Amino acid sequence: MIGTMDAQPDEPMTLPDNDPRAIDLVFAIREGDLDKLWRLLAEHPGLERAHITGRKGGWRTPLHVTTDWPGYFPNGPEVVRILASAGADPNDREPGPTDEAPLHWAASSDDYEVAEALIDAGADVNMQGGSIGTPLANAIGYGCWHVARLLLARGARVEDLWEAAALGDWTRLEERLGANPAPSADDINHAFWQACHGGQLRVAQRLLAQGADPGFSPDYANGQSAAEIAASTDTRHQALVSWLETLNP
Repeated sequence: MIGTMDAQPDEPMTLPDNDPRAIDLVFAIREGDLDKLWRLLAEHPGLERAHITGRKGGWRTPLHVTTDWPGYFPNGPEVVRILASAGADPNDREPGPTDEAPLHWAASSDDYEVAEALIDAGADVNMQGGSIGTPLANAIGYGCWHVARLLLARGARVEDLWEAAALGDWTRLEERLGANPAPSADDINHAFWQACHGGQLRVAQRLLAQGADPGFSPDYANGQSAAEIAASTDTRHQALVSWLETLNP
């Protein structure tokens, strides 16, 4: 059973990443050592909200550590629940170029269970920022379809044509196609590529009829064509493959 910690000061403490408390905390989170995590939180009030600074600048919270790439750390959902019950803020994020909250990171690795725990703890499913945009935009952009569906179920908004295309959201797709002004040719091409990314055959056919170029490859695709992205492995499967490979060196 998860308990609660004493009330903490308003301002989070700042710890360099080589501080013994930060080192022990990161180790406990990455190893899924729940007993050690509880002990550290009891011994160091406010640790659950700490801003752990890096040698190259910037900071991350313990919840960011829990959701860091590649995700799927042992006992990850329980770690989120412990940190949240102790007072960690799931929406804390460093202002900057990417401005990502922990849910952005969980969405980018398709860690469904951790994402669900963050949402249960109060994470904003429509928070802007991120390397692509909202957590939903991150999930779609990185091929994280399990978290994308979770976010939709928990109230995430489909905002752009390319998101609607990737998800097969026909209502939003037709709204965007019928908007005034109409989507640009570039918008149609991006949406077509993302429809192929999401395995949405009928949506791709609809966008082809709208003039999409099937040979288009967006700048962020590293040269992958629509046909190649349609045949690629999604993020969760790739994580599973990578794990299986460690079992058979």
